[in-house]
Amino acid sequence: MTAVPERITPEQRSAVMRAVRGSGTGAEAAFLALRLPWRFREQARELPGIPDFVQDRFRVAIFIDGDFWHGRWWFERGAAPTVNRRYWMGKFERNRARDTAAGRKLRARGWAVLRVWESELRTDPGTVRELVRRRIAARRRRLDARRRP
Repeated sequence: MTAVPERITPEQRSAVMRAVRGSGTGAEAAFLALRLPWRFREQARELPGIPDFVQDRFRVAIFIDGDFWHGRWWFERGAAPTVNRRYWMGKFERNRARDTAAGRKLRARGWAVLRVWESELRTDPGTVRELVRRRIAARRRRLDARRRP
């Protein structure tokens, strides 16, 4: 694979990366636009990994993972950035390890964890909506079964 030359200076790239937001993103707005019938709390800072959305009643934590920041194309296709490759591959690996650890901690606390790629929200929101609906319905059935004598 041939490296594509950068079109902006390193200072400009740094400014762009600093401007990336951790909450209130377009992907989060796309999730809210699914108009699911449950209330979700945003940015649950008291939980491991700070899920983007939580449905407290059924204990479902939802993470909206950015394709770039979570290395989707690297892990699925082996297509890491060509500029500063070593740094980005390490970053993706650290992010993935952090995500795995957060999911493990949440499940140990009794939470169901759902991870959604930002591009899935953009290209196939109906499937994401159905996935969330099924996960919450399953949790509801499980909790209802525990309550019955």
